[in-house]
Amino acid sequence: MPRLTSATTVASLGTAQTLAWASTYYLPAILAVPMARELGVSVPTVFAAFSWALVVSALLGPYAGRSIDRWGGRPVLVATSLVFALGLAALAMAQGPGGLFAAWVLLGVGMGSGLYEAAFAALVHLHGKNARNSITGITLIAGFASTVGWPLSMWMESQWGWRGACWAWAALHLVVGLPLNAWTPRRPQTEAVGSAPETSGAAHAAAADPVPAHARRATLLLAFVFAATWFTSTAMASHLPRLLQEGGASLATAVAVGALVGPAQVAGRLLEFGFLRHVHPLLSARLAALMHPLGAGLLAVAGAPVAAVFALFHGAGNGILTIAKGTLPLVLFGPAGYGHRQGLLMVPARIAQAASPWLFGLCLDRLGAGALWVSAGLGAAAFLALLALASPVWKGPCRV
Repeated sequence: MPRLTSATTVASLGTAQTLAWASTYYLPAILAVPMARELGVSVPTVFAAFSWALVVSALLGPYAGRSIDRWGGRPVLVATSLVFALGLAALAMAQGPGGLFAAWVLLGVGMGSGLYEAAFAALVHLHGKNARNSITGITLIAGFASTVGWPLSMWMESQWGWRGACWAWAALHLVVGLPLNAWTPRRPQTEAVGSAPETSGAAHAAAADPVPAHARRATLLLAFVFAATWFTSTAMASHLPRLLQEGGASLATAVAVGALVGPAQVAGRLLEFGFLRHVHPLLSARLAALMHPLGAGLLAVAGAPVAAVFALFHGAGNGILTIAKGTLPLVLFGPAGYGHRQGLLMVPARIAQAASPWLFGLCLDRLGAGALWVSAGLGAAAFLALLALASPVWKGPCRV
């Protein structure tokens, strides 16, 4: 595929991903309070509906991935633009808890088939084992989703109220997101990536062979790594200012330090795109998994004065790990059945993500700043799990 076409695809999918993340994952942080006030529910109830959407997305992910493996990214991503618009419209029309949860179920369907995993699968469908740079490119663009989404949601809410903001995001999915996703090219038949029709004898043999034990072990290890790192990422996104205050930082310092995480994530992805793309993805993932525990250790020893260093370490590591979630399954298992396998690997991660704000909040209530050792321990365990992985493992078809 020509380089220009590849760059255009990355730009269009990256922009569509920015819109998708900004209008779903980053929406409650701005709209939860006015939404709860008007609907007559508590703010935790709004976040509970959001968590339920994450669970729905986890359960749907493998099926969306399998569809992309079969038909490519365009039809699935175009459909999710419509689902996002429908879910946001339903949220704008919600009149109570029932409507709130129903709207977030629809948004969960869109999140399960229209966020990073789906975009990664679409790129692998197009480029096969050469998709690593394209995956990095998408995360570089969509890394600004909160930077764009939070101020835009805040402005919309101030102008039109939270319902008007939801209507506006829904319209953007139809006017901007849908055409961008529809721009995703089809893969030429001459560029089949690990999905050429098998002869009947080969297909029968593949179906009869069990999944090798080392592939099952690698799958379990990788699923644990993704779950542990997504738990920590969501916990920090939800509680970092409070965590830093428990460690002795002022509110102003905690907010300022928290603002460093986003740019650090982009810096980490630039590092991956520039230097680390020349090394094995396992090595870059191992280095990234260590960054949160190292930053936590510095914060524990030196306290609030190095809070900014901790935020930079955490953000950079998280940025690289976001790319690793797309590249590691590709390099370990190959492009065949990538979308389905990616969906399966992310089920524990999405569930951990849904539970993270509540569980880490409990840790903060009971342990104070000591809750940081929980996330640091998970990061260290993820690093050890990555050390236990070897490449390559298995190139066979994906099976549940």
